[in-house]
Amino acid sequence: MYTEITELIGKTITKIVGMVKGGDVVIFETSDGEKYEMYHDQDCCEEVTIDDVCGDVNDLIGSPILCAEERTNEGYSEWGTATWTFYHFVTAKGYLDLKWFGESNGYYSESVDFRKVDNN
Repeated sequence: MYTEITELIGKTITKIVGMVKGGDVVIFETSDGEKYEMYHDQDCCEEVTIDDVCGDVNDLIGSPILCAEERTNEGYSEWGTATWTFYHFVTAKGYLDLKWFGESNGYYSESVDFRKVDNN
């Protein structure tokens, strides 16, 4: 089930896995037992990965999320098209900016998906 990143607002994250440069999946676990996944379904002739993590991941853990925003910017690369997806997270402890970079031959999506993981 796809959702918006703003669903994290008000939730307290207890664990984050995979938020590293070059990674392609981030898992968020919350204090209410929910789990969320940020990823891209890779296909032929495309690549979407985390390009930069600016801030301390620990600032997002143990304090309610006050702000969770997504912005995108599109352009061109040597390979074809490019999409930069930026996430800005804020808690009382600090903030973190996460940048994904995707490029393809122009026929595939370069977007980042965010979904609530079914715990069944």
